[in-house]
Amino acid sequence: MDTTLRDGEQTHGVSFSAFEKLQIARFLLEQVCVDRIEVASARVSRGEHETVKEIFVWAHEKGVADRIELLGFTDHKGSIDWIGEAGGRAINLLTKGSLKHCREQLGKTLAQHLADIEKTVRYGEEHGFRVNVYLEDWSNGFLHSPDYVREMVGALRNLPIHRFLFPDTLGIMSPDEVRAGLRDIFDLYPDIQIDFHGHNDYDLATANCLAAVSEGVVGIHCAVNGLGERAGNSPLEAVVTALHDKLRVQTGVNEKALVDVSRLVETFSGKRISANHPVVGHDVYTQTAGIHADGDKKNNLYANPILPERFGRQRVYALGKLAGKASVSNNLGMLGIQLPPEKELLLLDRIKQLGEQKQTVTPDDLPFLMEDLFGSGDSRQIRIKSAEIHSTLQGKPRAKVTLDFNGQTYEETGEGNGGYDAFMKALELIAKRVGIELPQLMDYEVRIPPGGKTDALVEAMIEWAPAEGRSFRTVGVDCDQVMAAIIATEKMLNRIVQPAADLLRQF
Repeated sequence: MDTTLRDGEQTHGVSFSAFEKLQIARFLLEQVCVDRIEVASARVSRGEHETVKEIFVWAHEKGVADRIELLGFTDHKGSIDWIGEAGGRAINLLTKGSLKHCREQLGKTLAQHLADIEKTVRYGEEHGFRVNVYLEDWSNGFLHSPDYVREMVGALRNLPIHRFLFPDTLGIMSPDEVRAGLRDIFDLYPDIQIDFHGHNDYDLATANCLAAVSEGVVGIHCAVNGLGERAGNSPLEAVVTALHDKLRVQTGVNEKALVDVSRLVETFSGKRISANHPVVGHDVYTQTAGIHADGDKKNNLYANPILPERFGRQRVYALGKLAGKASVSNNLGMLGIQLPPEKELLLLDRIKQLGEQKQTVTPDDLPFLMEDLFGSGDSRQIRIKSAEIHSTLQGKPRAKVTLDFNGQTYEETGEGNGGYDAFMKALELIAKRVGIELPQLMDYEVRIPPGGKTDALVEAMIEWAPAEGRSFRTVGVDCDQVMAAIIATEKMLNRIVQPAADLLRQF
């Protein structure tokens, strides 16, 4: 069960719009193919109620409404009526899974709490609801009041409850503790269905999910990119991959959709994932050391089972001070270029020099480096001669762009929601005039070194997706971040009008 839209939205600063929630819900169910999704908490707000209604309108049309669940509260009719009016028929009922929570937050005895739960469950049964029960703070309950947990589960198992949802609410458990806690209940009540809901405060959420599955749970709760309160929930992408590989568990999840849903949630949430985030991070299939690149050429000596092709990705060979001859050869090969050995070594030396200067070199920079080292002129077909950007506190920024293409000069102006946006609007006009189809801008990242210097060099890294072919990145460096982006864009223009393979004849 994916809980990105409910528990994941508890990430600080994350609030999905109705449109965003619907798009994520659709992608999770139709493309990623998770079994169930939890989309909201009942009785949050009127706006949330309308959002949930929209999701259920779509879900009923598609026949997937039974795969959508909401968290509700032990409030007799309140949550169930709220969910029912929105179109739902499943509730994940929040109850207290530890003596401390029951006594200190509710101010009730277990007997009183059980009476309230039964009243809500029976009301749900009368209205055709599938009822699952969360034992909130179960982890602390098992560790500090196990008799309370045993008595609670023993009483609830006689009610029409479909699944028991055991959360490690504060992310405090280790895999051994997860196994022990689940075994304690399964030994007493082997016939109940349990889901495990982990949090990542000790960075053990994925390991805890594996422990729970190996102990016999029938469901695991995850969130895309590990979104969630504090350190987040169990990350969907890592948990699914580990289940498939380490436990040989079959799921219906489509691995090739994991990267796309990660990017979708990253965009809508505004929470960037780290470049080395397992499975979906930008750099996790990048070999940096030259010896690793060399090993890949010799029967994949440095490959692990998490192959990039499983997720619709490709191996990348970093170009920097740690690069080796194989790193350069592999990148040139991907571009369709073959250099004599002596020129490869000269190119490698230049890449290492740039790496020592902390400059980022991408495969798409190679033709320009080769031109500097071996060419007799400027190989660029497109040169941005000038870009004048005007920004004010009032009104929209404007840009005036002058561009040379194959000996002709073109000039246009544009207006946008920022300096670079204004530049791109002007560039789009020029592109139409010369018949160039610009690729889609997929990602735009600006890196400024720490230290607070106003004249610090800025690195703009932009990812582009052409209509055909694989996406690629270009990098620009300048003291002005807009100009750094413009430099990266000029590299993109030359890449699309003169593919790197066409430069083979020159070298």
